[in-house]
Amino acid sequence: MKYILMMTGTKAGVDTYRAWSKGDVQAHFAFLKSLNRELSESGELVANEALAAPEQAKVVRAGKDGVPVTDGVFPEAKEFLLGYWIVDVMNPERAYKIAARLSAGPGPGENRRTCRLR
Repeated sequence: MKYILMMTGTKAGVDTYRAWSKGDVQAHFAFLKSLNRELSESGELVANEALAAPEQAKVVRAGKDGVPVTDGVFPEAKEFLLGYWIVDVMNPERAYKIAARLSAGPGPGENRRTCRLR
């Protein structure tokens, strides 16, 4: 069964992340790479992508004759979709476990832990 695990955040949260030290950012990305590698090796990772930053977010709709009409940026929006993982797992509980690990990634000044799903 496929699930999409969505990483959401606020503009303020993204701004805070941008202020992290280089070491904290590197530790966080090492955690995510480890998670992605483990999911890939287990055959559970279908896809994952980081998306545009909140200051690039736009709403697009069809205008006259199908011409795209954009509206935005919306800094007042509560949350933005920042990225996603699509996983193919045996049951919802496995998807929940993966999502919990994603949300437990190291933040500023936290231990440089590695990701272990099993």
